Amino acid sequence: MWTLPNLLSLFRILLIPFLAYLMAFTDPVSCALAALVFIIASVTDMLDGYLARRNKSVSDFGKILDPLADKLLVVTALIMLVAIERPGDAYVPVWLVVIIVAREVAVTVLRGIALAEGIVIPADELGKYKLLVQTFALIGLMLHYNYLGIDFFVVGMYFLVLSTVLAVWSGVEYYVRFLWLLRTGSRQPAVSTAAETRPKNG
Repeated sequence: MWTLPNLLSLFRILLIPFLAYLMAFTDPVSCALAALVFIIASVTDMLDGYLARRNKSVSDFGKILDPLADKLLVVTALIMLVAIERPGDAYVPVWLVVIIVAREVAVTVLRGIALAEGIVIPADELGKYKLLVQTFALIGLMLHYNYLGIDFFVVGMYFLVLSTVLAVWSGVEYYVRFLWLLRTGSRQPAVSTAAETRPKNG
């Protein structure tokens, strides 16, 4: 349980209150610090997956904790972006956030059902692209202001729309793969083996 990858996932969860606190302020310094905290959390996300694969320290606890930490981080950032009024006419549409959050909840529920059935659904490339684009979107929206002639809020909105499309697409694929695995009886033992690859958040 207390492996380095799992500790990094716990650290990512501990960063969430600091992220929410910084996002409650709309001055440039607070926005930049919030983006920095989110970047640090994103780096630990990549690092814990790499360490788990390299050290073969995969655990059932880690399979649950890692995607949970990712989803809590993303959902917190999205809710804060909607809840806090930003300078100017810049705002994040609520309907986009609702779609993204609904997708994350639906996939989390699906993975819980799949685990109970002994089915492991690995993350696909589309889910990884979604996470990457979503990360760029949230960093841009957190920065909010213009830097070096770049309007980071506008850039963030473009990435957020793209990530929403990828989120819905990959979410549908998860359900299709689950139904196919359920129908074909592709189940795995609940006990982890050293050869397993830790699934990342998709």
